[in-house]
Amino acid sequence: MGYVFNFQDAQAYAQSLLDHRNRSMIDLESQLMINLLKPCPGESVLDIGCGTGISIEPLLARGLNVTGIDPSQYMLDLASETLGQKADLYRGFAEDLPFDDNSFNHATFFTTLEFVDDPAKALEEACRVAKDRVFIGFLNCYALKGIQRRLQGIFKSTLFNKARFYSVWELKALVRSMAGKVPIEWRTVLQLTNAKGKLTQAFEQSEFVQRCPFGAFAGLVVTLVPRFRTRPMTMRYRPKKTKSPLTC
Repeated sequence: MGYVFNFQDAQAYAQSLLDHRNRSMIDLESQLMINLLKPCPGESVLDIGCGTGISIEPLLARGLNVTGIDPSQYMLDLASETLGQKADLYRGFAEDLPFDDNSFNHATFFTTLEFVDDPAKALEEACRVAKDRVFIGFLNCYALKGIQRRLQGIFKSTLFNKARFYSVWELKALVRSMAGKVPIEWRTVLQLTNAKGKLTQAFEQSEFVQRCPFGAFAGLVVTLVPRFRTRPMTMRYRPKKTKSPLTC
């Protein structure tokens, strides 16, 4: 199940979105998600751990049919206030998605795996309900910002105390251990601590810069490969009975 955001967490997160610096960072993260996922208008997406809906908004802007799921009722209440009827919202857990196989074109994690107990199971569920691609946006453990966030948790209680930070290589290995040798593409953003300014934005959006594995936010997209599972059928051999035993 992992950590479920309570009322205070939801309010603090919503308050942080009012800061222009945080919004600039989220805009860069959302643009990275769109660039890697490459969705087409009209396709369906499941946003796993949708929170307040901040990661759903750029998907809706692309003309996608979006469904969000989150274990926190408080976060879903905020998402409902923001999105209205634009997206279908459900309460549930990443490790046990209440949807049929291949129900969506894509599935997305937007800083969700950091708070689940069983990331392998969550990824397995995402690959089960999606049929095209899975996007994973996560906090990079090798980024300077990530180190700073973990150090802050030593001196005061923050949400990052409850989060697990990942590296690009760690998640690639986790995905392939579960899904096999599927195509994987990754990028990072927020190489700098300040995402404001035109020059900074142009720097962060450079494809060359995004190939640096040390950005604070990393995005990884998995292209799913169809698999066919066959179930062996048991066939019993019954020898024909002869009328009389053979004798020498």
